[in-house]
Amino acid sequence: MRTFVLLMCLAVGCLAQAPHPCRSPPLLTGAMSVANEKFNAYAKYDYDALGERIRFKEMGSYENKTFGLDALLLFREGVMYRINHKNHTCKKEWLKKEDFHPMEIPVDAALLGQVILGSSSGPGQGLLVNTWYGERATPTGGKEKWLSTFTEFGCIPVSTTYYTDKTGWVLTTFFNIVVGIDDPQQFFPPKFCQGAKLDETADAANFYSIFKNIKN
Repeated sequence: MRTFVLLMCLAVGCLAQAPHPCRSPPLLTGAMSVANEKFNAYAKYDYDALGERIRFKEMGSYENKTFGLDALLLFREGVMYRINHKNHTCKKEWLKKEDFHPMEIPVDAALLGQVILGSSSGPGQGLLVNTWYGERATPTGGKEKWLSTFTEFGCIPVSTTYYTDKTGWVLTTFFNIVVGIDDPQQFFPPKFCQGAKLDETADAANFYSIFKNIKN
């Protein structure tokens, strides 16, 4: 009985602590869904904040057309590979190095609230999360807005709603996350990509463009 009372006191004490901005573990493997009014996609991903690398293997639909894509984003090198395993071809595009953003809640974010997803009636029935909001002006005079939910313990992303004048609202939901990387080779392009040439005349790729561009 004393042990139960002690655990309850500890739980209440944790709930009473003020939520604070945080950064997710630097190495993550998981899955995600991304959707707005024009497209939806499901992707498995490997995330390396230390090396600023992300690998996406996705499938989905854009304007009622289905697509599949394997993309490797190497922000420190400033390049992205669109990998076609069926044809053994690669398209090499450039990335803006400064576009890499770690999974985190910035220090200037505004806390909207803390809730329990599910139930607080018993152990393991609910998940304690914090929801944050932020916005900033873009270089083109527009505005970015975002609404993110992260777990209180571990700072694991649950969902993010992101808005720009160009994309509209985009909802990203994260699930099946594991801390760590199972296969580091995911961050290296296959051998048939070695001859790919960078198209320096094209616009820079970004996170959302890899979900929308289905031409290749």
